[in-house]
Amino acid sequence: MKITCDKQELVAAVTNVQRAVSSKSSLPALEGILLKASGDTVGLCGYDLELGITTSISATVEAEGDIVLSAKLFSDIVRRLPDSTVRIEVDEKFITNITCGVSEFAIVGIPASEYPELPSVSGASPLELTSALLKSMIRQTLFAVADNDSKPVHTGTLFDLSEGVLRLVSVDGYRLAMRTERVACTDDFSFVVPGKTLSEVMKLLPEDEENIHISVGRRHIVFEIGRYSVISRLLEGEFLNYKAAIPPAHNTEVTVQTRSFIDSVERVSLLITDRLKSPVRCIFADGEVKVSCATSIGKANDVFTAPVQGENVEIGFNNRYLLDALRNTDSDEVRVQLKGALSPMKIVPRDGDSFLFLVLPVRLKSNEN
Repeated sequence: MKITCDKQELVAAVTNVQRAVSSKSSLPALEGILLKASGDTVGLCGYDLELGITTSISATVEAEGDIVLSAKLFSDIVRRLPDSTVRIEVDEKFITNITCGVSEFAIVGIPASEYPELPSVSGASPLELTSALLKSMIRQTLFAVADNDSKPVHTGTLFDLSEGVLRLVSVDGYRLAMRTERVACTDDFSFVVPGKTLSEVMKLLPEDEENIHISVGRRHIVFEIGRYSVISRLLEGEFLNYKAAIPPAHNTEVTVQTRSFIDSVERVSLLITDRLKSPVRCIFADGEVKVSCATSIGKANDVFTAPVQGENVEIGFNNRYLLDALRNTDSDEVRVQLKGALSPMKIVPRDGDSFLFLVLPVRLKSNEN
C-alpha cells in the first residue's frame, strides 16, 4: 500500500473511527484501525465487535492495499505531524512508513486478514430523519438510559415506530424520557439501540437538515452520516411497557419557567454531596413553588412564583434526576403534572406533546424542613 493524503482530513477521520476501537482485546487487531486504499480513497474502520465506525477520505493511491495500525499510536502520530501532506507506505513485512515534511515514523502493522469482518445488514427496514431532528431526539432521551446491566435492554433507547409516529424512550428505573415526532414512514417496527452507540452517533451528527439514512436489520442497525457509517448491534430483551408506566391523570398542574426551577434546585443542591445525600423537597401551593433541602451541614430554602392549578402537593426528588429532566426540555416553559406525593412527576411541553419526562419521587421524612 502506498498513499498520500491531507493531514487534517486524516486526523479528523482517525479521531472519529478511533472511538469504536476496543481499548483492550484478546484480538490485537481490534485495538487497531483498519486502513484500506483503493481507487482514489482510503477507508478507515474502527470496530469492537459491538460498534463499528467507518469512513473514507480522498487520497492519491499509488499502490492499493490494506493494513491494521495500533489506534492509539497511529492517532498520536498523525495528530502531531506538521500541517502538510502525509505519505503512508507499507512493505511486504507490514512495516508502515509514515512521512510528513521532515517527520518520519516506521511502525509495525498487523495484516488486514486478522481484522474481523463487519456484520452486514440485509433485508433492512429503512428510516430517514434530518440530522438536526435525530440529534435533538437522541439528546433529549439519552440522559435517562440505564448505566448498569441489571436489565441490559434498558442500557439502550427504544425506537418505537407506529402509524407514522416515532417515539424514542429511555428508562433507568428512576426516570423515563420520551421524545415523539411524526415521520414519513408507514412501516411499524421497534428496536433498542445501545446508549453507547447513540452517544457516538450524536457526536457525528451535524446541526443541519441533512438527511440521515438508517437501515434496521434483525440484529444490527446502520446510520449513514455524511461520509461516516456507524454499525451497531441491537439490544435484545423485553423493554418496559412505557405506555403503562405513564400516569393517565393528574390532580395538580403547574406551568413553570424552566430556568427559574433549575436555578432554584441548583441553589438548594449546594448542600448535597456524594457523601451527604438528601432529597430536594418541593411544595407546589398558593401560586408558588417552595424548594428546600436539609443535610447535616445545613438547610437551604428557595421559592419562585408559578400558577398552581388543582391540589397542593409536597413531594421530594433526587436533585440530579430532577435537574437532568429540566435541563433536557429545551423549552423556556414547561407544565409539571402531579398526582400526589408518591406518583411520578410528569414534565411536558407548555404546548404540544413532543417530549414527556417522568421523575420518580423520593419518600420524605416528616421531620425534614
